[in-house]
Amino acid sequence: MTAIDRGTDRAGLVAVVGTGTMGQGIAQVALAAGHPVRLYDAAPGRASRAADAIADRLGRLVAKERLTAADRDAALGRLTPVADLADLAGAELVIEAILEELDAKQKLFTALESVVSDGCLLASNTSSLSVTAVAGVLRRPGRLLGLHFFNPAPLMPLVEVVRGAATDETAADRAYATVAAWGKTPVRCADTPGFIVNRVARPFYAEAFRAYEERAADPATLDAVLRESGGFRMGPFELTDLIGQDVNEDVTRSVWETLFHDPKFTPSLAQRQLVASGRHGRKTGHGWYDHAEGAGRPAPHTAEPCEPPGKVALHGDLGPAQGLVGLIEEAGIPVTREPVGAHLALPDGTRLSLADGTTATDDPFAASVRFDLALDYRTATRVALAASTAAPEESLRSAVGLFQALGKEVSVVQDVPGMVVARTVAMLVDFAEDAVARGVASPEAIDTAMLTGVNYPRGPLAWGRALGARWVRDTLRNLHHACPTGRYAPSQALIRRAAADERLL
Repeated sequence: MTAIDRGTDRAGLVAVVGTGTMGQGIAQVALAAGHPVRLYDAAPGRASRAADAIADRLGRLVAKERLTAADRDAALGRLTPVADLADLAGAELVIEAILEELDAKQKLFTALESVVSDGCLLASNTSSLSVTAVAGVLRRPGRLLGLHFFNPAPLMPLVEVVRGAATDETAADRAYATVAAWGKTPVRCADTPGFIVNRVARPFYAEAFRAYEERAADPATLDAVLRESGGFRMGPFELTDLIGQDVNEDVTRSVWETLFHDPKFTPSLAQRQLVASGRHGRKTGHGWYDHAEGAGRPAPHTAEPCEPPGKVALHGDLGPAQGLVGLIEEAGIPVTREPVGAHLALPDGTRLSLADGTTATDDPFAASVRFDLALDYRTATRVALAASTAAPEESLRSAVGLFQALGKEVSVVQDVPGMVVARTVAMLVDFAEDAVARGVASPEAIDTAMLTGVNYPRGPLAWGRALGARWVRDTLRNLHHACPTGRYAPSQALIRRAAADERLL
């Protein structure tokens, strides 16, 4: 029994308005949960065509033996395309999935108020508009909320349950319970720009694009480093080609504008030029990559085999990279230990240290090589290195050989502040801490959303705890010193977290 059954032994009628990809997916989810579903679209014939498309998808599931023919037939028996909004009168839940225009959504829900009962829940699947603003024109705004499904809705578990400023608590509770009964993973969040995922995820794209603009590396190399060292399922360049560059940029720009041009959310000029050129990704045949038939994917830059050093010296503690020491010893490379510092020293004295928001060239010691952050150095298959201008070529080759001896591919990138993974993860952690402090969602909801909504290898708050808030804060402070625009200034929430950690030491 779902939350909209209202004490009966039947599943309540669900209406879906808007029959594009998202509308069809949401309707399929409701059908799978046993609800009768009515599909409506303002364009003549679209609702019927959407019902046919759903029937085709269910037929494919039967062919794959993931659904029985009897269950398919029962689901299709509950699906009704309608041509008049008045046909939604008996709905207990209406989910809107029309175009992302505030005026259009307000007009739709205003019309629905005169059709459905006062007990009917109204929900918008908006990903970027204010739920509060959508509800602001209604006679009873308390029953409207956001139910943000992720594409493809039948497969993606996450649904953001967005409570607008006027949303009644009971309405939010009913919607949350309904989504949970549908087998989805609901998370509660406040009506703020981007909600949880589209707010917290912005640095994953923005920092890679900025590193590209700084000529740190090409898209294929940056993608490979974030996948194979950072542990992300897809790199930001290949992922935005899949999403659509226009769609991704629209979300970034919407969040940035709604937050009054906060520099932390500044869009990418390189992505803007890509969109302006019509290269929107897979759907247009070209984005960051060429997707034409037969086009090959460029390979990431990978260093040629180099000799490892005969030994290294560990000075102090490597912090989040301390696990490297055991790997080096397992590879048969002797490690001597010195009490002071936070780096490895190669036999010629070159310092090898974890990316910390500065550049290798900033190191007061003449010869320095930075290595990037990894989710787990034992399982990472690639590590990025960057050398200072003063580091001899042989020193860089020795550093490359060291990581190759640990079984890693090595990508040498330009010496930019924070490298690739380190700056990205530090910003993700900071955005998540800031979102908690601003009441966007609970810590548990944020980590759940990022794990299930965008398949991150670790929730950003859990990642921050693993790295230590002081490391994240100091990395961002160093980045802010290198780029004093406000983009990298650590949030007050992160500063407080780091201070609390320091008091525990």
